[in-house]
Amino acid sequence: MKKIRILRWIIGSAIFMAGATFAQRSGNFGDNMPSLSLSGTIIDSVTQQPLEYATVILISARDDQQVNGTITDKDGKFNLTRLRPGEFRLKIDFIGYESRSIGGVRLSPRRTETDLGLLFLIPAVLESEGVEVSAEKPEFEYQIDKKVINVSQQPTVISGTAVDVLENVPSITTDIEGNVQLRGSGNFTVLIDNRPSVLESNDALQQIPASTIESIEIITNPSAKFDPEGTAGIINVITKKNQKTGITGVVNANIGNNGRNGGDFLLSKRTKLFNFFFGADYNIRKHPRDSEVKHRTTYNDTVHYIYSEGEGDWGGNGFGVRGGFDYSMTNRDLWTLSFRAGSHNHDGDSKNSYDEWTEPGGEHNLYVSSDENKRGGNYYSVNLDYKHDFEKKGHELLGAVNISDRSGDEKSVNILRDENGDITHAQRFTEKGPSGRLRLKLDYTLPLRESDKFQLGLQSRIHSSDDETERYDYQLDTRVYELQPLFSHLVKYTDTFHAVYSMYAADFDRFGIQGGVRAEYTDREITLKESGESYLIDQWDFFPTLHASYKFTKGQQMMASYTRRIDRPRGWELEPFETWMDAYNVRKGNPGLKPEYIDSYEMGYQTFWGRNIISLEGYYRVTNNKVERVRSVDNELYGADVTLQTTENVGKDYTFGAELMTNVDLSKWWNVNLMGTVYHYKVEGMLFGSDFSRDSRSWNLRFNNTFKLTGTTRLQLTGRYNSPSVSSQGRREDFYVLDMGLRQEFFKRALNATLQVRDLFNTAEFRNSSSGPNFETNSIFRRSRMVMLTLTWNINNYKQERDRENGDENGNSSGMIEGGNGGEGY
Repeated sequence: MKKIRILRWIIGSAIFMAGATFAQRSGNFGDNMPSLSLSGTIIDSVTQQPLEYATVILISARDDQQVNGTITDKDGKFNLTRLRPGEFRLKIDFIGYESRSIGGVRLSPRRTETDLGLLFLIPAVLESEGVEVSAEKPEFEYQIDKKVINVSQQPTVISGTAVDVLENVPSITTDIEGNVQLRGSGNFTVLIDNRPSVLESNDALQQIPASTIESIEIITNPSAKFDPEGTAGIINVITKKNQKTGITGVVNANIGNNGRNGGDFLLSKRTKLFNFFFGADYNIRKHPRDSEVKHRTTYNDTVHYIYSEGEGDWGGNGFGVRGGFDYSMTNRDLWTLSFRAGSHNHDGDSKNSYDEWTEPGGEHNLYVSSDENKRGGNYYSVNLDYKHDFEKKGHELLGAVNISDRSGDEKSVNILRDENGDITHAQRFTEKGPSGRLRLKLDYTLPLRESDKFQLGLQSRIHSSDDETERYDYQLDTRVYELQPLFSHLVKYTDTFHAVYSMYAADFDRFGIQGGVRAEYTDREITLKESGESYLIDQWDFFPTLHASYKFTKGQQMMASYTRRIDRPRGWELEPFETWMDAYNVRKGNPGLKPEYIDSYEMGYQTFWGRNIISLEGYYRVTNNKVERVRSVDNELYGADVTLQTTENVGKDYTFGAELMTNVDLSKWWNVNLMGTVYHYKVEGMLFGSDFSRDSRSWNLRFNNTFKLTGTTRLQLTGRYNSPSVSSQGRREDFYVLDMGLRQEFFKRALNATLQVRDLFNTAEFRNSSSGPNFETNSIFRRSRMVMLTLTWNINNYKQERDRENGDENGNSSGMIEGGNGGEGY
């Protein structure tokens, strides 16, 4: 009853505050003197879609001086206010389109509001050898609230996955196994078409073929409408959809070195009331690598050394199908039913030669270790979405239900052989269990006045899983693996989250502001089946958000924001028992681990001149209860050659950084995109009773050149550099990579061929080091060059839809961040 009263209080307070604010503003509005305004809507002349962030400048016809300016909102609309009577000229610019100038615009006191209606921009064209080529969307769009990566403009990654696309963004780094970090943190939320992924974040990104992606949005300071889970923010993958009526489709096939191959297709049929779509994808990705590892541990006066070198590969394969339909029941009611199902497998195999010795002593033990690691399973997700538009524009109700399930099976086998090839030691570790989720979401938007609006929403997430871990030791006498009950466990996880949020957004001419608050109730229970022990988490959390924007003249805009976020421990991080990952590494959870709470501040500035752009963004992030994976050696319990890995709340960390992006057309055939990130990282706290505080300054650079060699041929060269970085116990060295992509179009763009070479000069080398009480580890991993050829066939002039789903919910007139749908994708 207490929880229900609290929930009612939150909802009632939010509605009361919104009503009071609106009443106060409505009363004051009438006191203002009438002013002249000029409005209109900017539209793509080919696709008939609105153009967001087009630059609109009003110029006086008397002295040719600029008197006002703005940029368009998500619906392509602009509104210039506080204008004086007179005759003017309107100039409109947008990247990839011909500039348009409209003369003879007259404003008179007899008409306080002038609407120019629909204003069409024509896509720019490049004339080459008698062929006209329509200009393409920019490779990167730095919108004021998010970064948008247009994947179709990146031939260097088209045969890869979402991870390959993200590697080209300076704020993102990846390790040798393709695990992604956003602004130095691996804790972020992945959305697929605005829906949370059924798979873990990194598994989902490694599963999605780049050829099926329309764009990727990076939202680092989302509003209260979004789930606050994740330190660094949200990565939203928008998949391809069709906008043309009739039957259309696209087919991709690729093949490359080291056994890489795959393909996908998407077919669609659109009528007046229905839109049906169905697609499938299958991909095999292998990444050969070699490695060197040096490990030293100390116990009393004895130093134990292990040196290894060897070769292996990692990667996996995945298969998926997706489909569904939209049904326009009335002109105000839209139903969408969709599904996604498939399987994913990630595996890594390696064979390493070991040299092990101690000092004093000096006798060397030589042996060979074979390791096999597999992780995968099946999954499905079903989504039902409903949208109702009330009579007033922007007044809407959205509902969503999602049901998803996945199986998770992991296996690790480690075999040691002596110089004669005989087995001296072997272990097998398994972890398996199903995981089911139910998500419910209801969002209500009430427009107030012309540009203000109030939003209220309810969300629930229910998750349940059973994880069974087992350890088997190889018996040399019987040559069979025997179960070790002492190191085998069955754990049940039950997670329930309920949330309510409200937001209010308002525009004051050029200034926009949006405030919101989200309250979440967490009920988590972890139960050890063999002992009956339970660990409970029962708490409320509150997450305020604030976003503000200011539109200057001449297409300039600035935004500032603050959000509070949370990163809750994963289930395995709380398990109070040992899980052996291989013969030399054991993991143990910490049931006393606290969630991280993150305070995130951002400020961004963006300016256009012609079709060129410069964007600058600064950010500052403080993480409380910082969680670190801590390594140590317990010689008495495990032996000198075994490393224990656990998690601890070590203190605080601070991240301060800036990101700069510029996109310039040096000529009609040469486009340059330069992006850089510089940041300072500092972590403070205690570890093993000692202060371990450390800091580092890092910077990343990405330099892309796109050359339009002919009307149908494009060459792209992409170089990127990552500087060294540190963590509480380790350091990663710098590295640089150069990629190349060559795309050729045939048969009036019905067929495209793309040749892709990743790591052209084979410079991708990952050097890492870590140290702590009584241990030190240094490792080097190198991966091989990748070469791929991709063929794309467009059926019936297939054209991708321009942010259809995203446009409904992600943005408003003040440039503020909105939420997405509530289902699940991959």
